[in-house]
Amino acid sequence: MTKIIQVENDLSVLDEAAEALSAGQLVAFPTETVYGLGASALDEAAVGHIFEAKGRPQDNPLIVHVSNRDMLNSVVKSVPAAAAQLMETFWPGPLTIILEKSDLISHTVTAGLETVAVRMPNHPAALHLIEKSGVPVAAPSANLSGSPSTTRASHVIADLSGRVDYIIDGGACLVGLESTVLDMTGEVPQILRPGGVSLEALQMVLGEVRYEPALQDAEKTPKSPGMKYRHYAPKAELLLVDAGEEKRIEEFLNEAKEKGNKTGVLCCTRHPYDAEYVVPCGTDAAAYAHSLFDALRQMDDWGVELIIAELPADSGGIVPALKNRMLKAAGGRVVSDVVETRAERI
Repeated sequence: MTKIIQVENDLSVLDEAAEALSAGQLVAFPTETVYGLGASALDEAAVGHIFEAKGRPQDNPLIVHVSNRDMLNSVVKSVPAAAAQLMETFWPGPLTIILEKSDLISHTVTAGLETVAVRMPNHPAALHLIEKSGVPVAAPSANLSGSPSTTRASHVIADLSGRVDYIIDGGACLVGLESTVLDMTGEVPQILRPGGVSLEALQMVLGEVRYEPALQDAEKTPKSPGMKYRHYAPKAELLLVDAGEEKRIEEFLNEAKEKGNKTGVLCCTRHPYDAEYVVPCGTDAAAYAHSLFDALRQMDDWGVELIIAELPADSGGIVPALKNRMLKAAGGRVVSDVVETRAERI
């Protein structure tokens, strides 16, 4: 049976769940990005239960969450100066850094790799939970594998109730997309997954940073979550169309209605689409990112069969991360004259 814990002003209500974490149980908890499904990164059996609860492939590595530098030092072999500079700038926050793992972290966490992805979340409930548990916490997103990530406790309950021991309700996640994953083990830092910290922000600190060029190699064990498998997908068919292509969207809506399909639109413009459900996701990319997964889940709850989502027209900042999630959720089905190449590849 899953216990739900509501977090308001008193973080001490999390102490029971923290003790459960250290004892090998599964705890879903909020972060500023999405909800995570946590287990002690030092308990190989507990980590194995994460894969079972989510139905997650075991060659997909997990991110390890820490609450302080001493805990970080137990997870990695060393912290290079450039990585330390990133931590000073962006931690706690939506940046995951890949470094060489310590012997304490098992290959179950890293999918057999000698590197580990680690971050410090920027959420008081997450930091308190990890600190009180006394262990680094391995935590992918708290959803069934392949489905939209969870940004509210209600999403976690729908996917994982009865599969995990605790679900902590800390309200809606602030960012709404997963963290940026940056590989610091090569000569040039490489973004393996775009997220809440932009390429431009990383370049301001490090200078040269590039996107990983071969993210879709099916024969290669991914170094980061979100690289190999289709992710974030709703039950409905999802089609992406450039913002500003209102006539195209209307044509698709009319075709779907002729077939008797229930339709929905996620829009970042104010065009009055004639669909059963229209969800305005905000006119700026940050607002769209914040609402994306919640909107996809709403469409599924409403029984929508075809979702048409407007791709944001701008670029930079969080836009590559937003397009990345939308493209993966749509399985690459895009009606677009201009799609950011690197975002499509990542």
